[in-house]
Amino acid sequence: MKNLLQAMLCVVLPFYAAADAVSQAKVDAPKPPCAEVAGGRFDTVKVELLFNELEQESTRDLRGVVISRHGCVQAERYFNGDGPESLRDIRSAAKSITAVLMGIAIEQRLLPGVDEPIAKFLPAGMPTAQQQIRIRDLLTMRSGLDSDDDDAKSQGNEDRLDNSSAWIPFAYKVPLKYAPGERYVYSSLNAFLAGAVVEHVSGMPLQSFAQQHLFEPLGIKDFSWRRGPKGEGVGQGNLSISARDMTKIGSLMLNKGRVGQRQILPDAWVAEAMSPIVNIAQYDPYADSYGYMWYSKQYEQAERSILVHFASGNGGNKIYIVPQYDLVIAVTSTAYGQGYGQRRSEHILLQLLDAVS
Repeated sequence: MKNLLQAMLCVVLPFYAAADAVSQAKVDAPKPPCAEVAGGRFDTVKVELLFNELEQESTRDLRGVVISRHGCVQAERYFNGDGPESLRDIRSAAKSITAVLMGIAIEQRLLPGVDEPIAKFLPAGMPTAQQQIRIRDLLTMRSGLDSDDDDAKSQGNEDRLDNSSAWIPFAYKVPLKYAPGERYVYSSLNAFLAGAVVEHVSGMPLQSFAQQHLFEPLGIKDFSWRRGPKGEGVGQGNLSISARDMTKIGSLMLNKGRVGQRQILPDAWVAEAMSPIVNIAQYDPYADSYGYMWYSKQYEQAERSILVHFASGNGGNKIYIVPQYDLVIAVTSTAYGQGYGQRRSEHILLQLLDAVS
């Protein structure tokens, strides 16, 4: 009998081991590619030709392109040593994410809305003139502060902010140059102050608020966000994140602030954030208008008019959102300070728009 049982075990146990292995393989196997759904498809030949063209670049500083459609990655390619898990500093594209965090703070009723004066939510000591500035003015780059990132002589220039030892006292020393709400001037100081408002109303560091209320709901697990000299949140930039995870942020905006069944941003706020609040075509060759730290541009291509919203960072780091195609494109790049980085990202966008049938 003992010999019979041993013989049976020799037959049965390998069977169960094999079954377990098959079951584990199903768990570990990559998910199948996204199924095509209504609304057109990508010309895969054109996409592959674009990727091959980008592979041949001599600059060696493009890092990743990820295409997400209908909430699913349709195509991606990584360059120059990067991969799906690589984190890249997306520079000022983080400003758009800071604006999203402001919207979440409003959804959570930590803030009444964008028309509140920022002085109500920041530490005491703000000069009287600055107390006119509203949250809306920060988000639309119309604070009126003497802070211009394109003018090294302006008192609130981003390099001066970066080199200061404490950023809130620095900000309070920057005088008004225009009436708040009057004029668009691109300024990292505005985005820093917007992030500071979120920190103070939430009682949390900016990166912790982002992790708990934005990144975790989106399934973003790996990121890093620089902090200032006194631990300040860097709402103006220096968030490192993967290209895949950038598309999740774009999809949140595309889906009007919803993640699954959860509304983490007010849909009305999302609509306004991406609306053409300020005409900036005279200041920026790559954009027509500016909302709440999100850009918009209308492209005319092959008898089609295509509206694109986007977050934009130095070097050509982009989150492009194309509502009419239910499309999000992320580009990561280390072409910091190089004008061709922005041109290359727009070229990528236009080629991919052409590939949508």
